[in-house]
Amino acid sequence: MSTEKLCDDVAEHFGEMAGADDALLKECMSMCRTFNVSAEDLLFKWQAICYNTKQSMDIFTHQSVSEVRAKLQSEQTKANAIRQEAMSRNFGRGRGKSSNILKPVIAKSFDEGLSVGPLKSHVVKTSLGDVAGPSRVRFQGPTADRIASRTYRYMYEKVLERSEVLDDRIDGFAELIRLHYRVDELGDPASTTEDAITIVGQIVLDADAVSSGVKLSESSLVLESSRMMGSGVRVPVRLTPETKLRGGIKGLGGVSFFPGAIVALRGRNGGGGFFLVDEILAPPLIRAPSPPPSDPNTSFSMYIACGPFTADTDLDYHPWSQLLKSLKSAKPAVLLLIGPFVDADHTKIAEGDTDETPEEIFKCHFSRPLQDFLLHSPGSKVLLVPSVRDLISDHAVYPQHAIDAVRCDIDPQIRCLPNPCRFSVNGVSFGVTSVDVLFHLRREEFFRRLLETDPVVPDLAPATDPMANLVRNLMQQRSFYPIFPVPLDISHEVNLDVSHSEGLKLIEAEDEYTPDVLVLPSRLKQFSKVVDTSVALNPSFLNKGLYAVLSYAGPASGPSRDRIHTEIPKIKIV
Repeated sequence: MSTEKLCDDVAEHFGEMAGADDALLKECMSMCRTFNVSAEDLLFKWQAICYNTKQSMDIFTHQSVSEVRAKLQSEQTKANAIRQEAMSRNFGRGRGKSSNILKPVIAKSFDEGLSVGPLKSHVVKTSLGDVAGPSRVRFQGPTADRIASRTYRYMYEKVLERSEVLDDRIDGFAELIRLHYRVDELGDPASTTEDAITIVGQIVLDADAVSSGVKLSESSLVLESSRMMGSGVRVPVRLTPETKLRGGIKGLGGVSFFPGAIVALRGRNGGGGFFLVDEILAPPLIRAPSPPPSDPNTSFSMYIACGPFTADTDLDYHPWSQLLKSLKSAKPAVLLLIGPFVDADHTKIAEGDTDETPEEIFKCHFSRPLQDFLLHSPGSKVLLVPSVRDLISDHAVYPQHAIDAVRCDIDPQIRCLPNPCRFSVNGVSFGVTSVDVLFHLRREEFFRRLLETDPVVPDLAPATDPMANLVRNLMQQRSFYPIFPVPLDISHEVNLDVSHSEGLKLIEAEDEYTPDVLVLPSRLKQFSKVVDTSVALNPSFLNKGLYAVLSYAGPASGPSRDRIHTEIPKIKIV
């Protein structure tokens, strides 16, 4: 950053507090250069000091400069000590362990997918021992830039930013409906009209229902428009026995409502203070991918396990130890582990009944055992997805950043992914989240049976059970978490950051495909079923002894869902 630009940034953030004291501003510029921080970060450091010492944030003096500099020096000293300790530990491991010196090279190989072609695996020999070599599967995941975009400060958002994000989601959905149903112009739900109009908005609960904890019902349906289409007004919605569902999947026989669901309605507001619905317009289905070619080299197996990984009464991780024995024997091509790994809600941790830090617990039970697993199965690939309850994650909001691999001493062959995430293995696409969105939807959902008109006839008879309908809600809303606002009693399970809802998109654009596999761990009963064009999988939790095994038959024909076989076995916890 140029000196002129830095000077302008410092003046913008500290100008009012420092007054006309140029010496103070120069001191701030010096700290920015010395400690490689921005003027905004410097301001955050000062605000943190003021908060802890109960000082005024409006006055910035030479004494303030000394306090901020001392804080930055202390943080830098701690970071250097941790880095030196990690390097010393890695160099002292001996055979079978990798060094930080090798991490950039191996990580680059991991990301660039050197496993194309015959999908063979091998072990790289180095002076420091055996390091797991390239995987026998082709992996494509979030880019480094996309993962880095999740590193933001929680609760620094502004009310205007939140409202703009919600408006953009409604407006984007409205354009999708307008093009699909060839609607010339969308209407305002609050306008009194004689002719039927089409409106798009978000379902909300009225204020009385929210405060009293009442569940959404037909009598409490309220639609909120965006500022562009209806000035953000809220209008009660009334359904009749003659209300129809247009363009839905044939055989479903109804539609689900829940707070945050974006819906398209056709009807009129006759001036009675509510919108009378003639038709509900179902959103267009997400495109199904073309059948992949038959190729024996693309076959793979995957083990999927979801945390908690230990019983509620101890931190011994017996279920995880039992699964590790099976992994070393089965040697699956891919191991997908979904947090929480070190659960903040665990009784022992919540009560402080442990002498180990979260990082020590993770290194003991995951980092080192997984390194050992990769030495037994060097062609395997391990994927880690965190949870907002993970104490090893320094970003406990949703959408969530990936685990810090360096801080947690994670082997470079292990890929840390954000939560939620999309990735593909040998061309089979996956969508994964650790938030229990199915349970949350089940609590908030209100299903209304409707008459069908112009239904979409699928290739296969659609699954119409409650679990399939919950999964279908995610697909129709194009979101890993379409509920808004999150109910107060379960808000701690999500820590939803509305301003960054871009990271919750199930698909980035309408020309993309729905995931072949959706992994949605939930406290609801475990299941695996085909929902429209995807395989939906709830593997339950490993502390219950349950996990999932997925196999993909590359040489077979037909769509990916027909080549995927899943089972949910139970381990014996000794």
